[in-house]
Amino acid sequence: MRNLKLILSYDGADFAGWQVQPGRMTVQGTLASAIGRLTAENVLPQGSGRTDAGVHALAQVASFRTASAIPAENWVRALNDILPPAIRVLEVTEAAPEFHARKSARAKTYRYRIHRGAICPPFLARYVWHYPYPLEESAMIAAASMVVGEHDFTSFAAVDPERVERMAAGENTHTTNLRTIFSSIWTREGEELVYTVCGSGFLHHMVRNLVGTFMLTGKGSVTLEDFRRILEARERTAAGPTAPASGLYLVRVEY
Repeated sequence: MRNLKLILSYDGADFAGWQVQPGRMTVQGTLASAIGRLTAENVLPQGSGRTDAGVHALAQVASFRTASAIPAENWVRALNDILPPAIRVLEVTEAAPEFHARKSARAKTYRYRIHRGAICPPFLARYVWHYPYPLEESAMIAAASMVVGEHDFTSFAAVDPERVERMAAGENTHTTNLRTIFSSIWTREGEELVYTVCGSGFLHHMVRNLVGTFMLTGKGSVTLEDFRRILEARERTAAGPTAPASGLYLVRVEY
């Protein structure tokens, strides 16, 4: 059996997220179907992480095992001929037998885009959060720096539905919400305010919940000291709302 590593990009607007779901169109399910058409195998590619419904990816990584003899260099064209235009395979390479897209990952980078202009161009509406109202962007920059390092991010973690299912089945679900953030910055790029965060891993909805809380600091309803208390509270209800999925992108996965 060969172990193949894929790098793919997708527009998540019309998908119910990465993870396969009965009766719903997902990136994983669509990719699995394309692989099956080429190999006649029942393969479920494993992604580096589960992007939510509406979330995009510039370079998601997936891996799967196959007995197919199709050369690695032929996979890109073959898959892209089958996949919908919203999913593009960028690269396919042979990986070591022990490589796993999720378990082998050492760091991930996400980006969140907020369009600050008075009018959001219609061609951007699916790919940003349009917020033309006043914000103290310097406060958001300062708050972002406070999450760098190792912290318990329970305050910014949504309930993971897959974990709930495992608990209901009686499985051991002991996990930690400790994560290490290597960099966390807001930058201005024209009419967009862009948040870029790199970390060892991320909890369910963590980036979107961070962005939603940073927005409260920008509005002035949460001070920097309040933000510190929210982080230390380890309680989801202490933090802000979940930012819309449309502005979030998985940018890079490091191994």
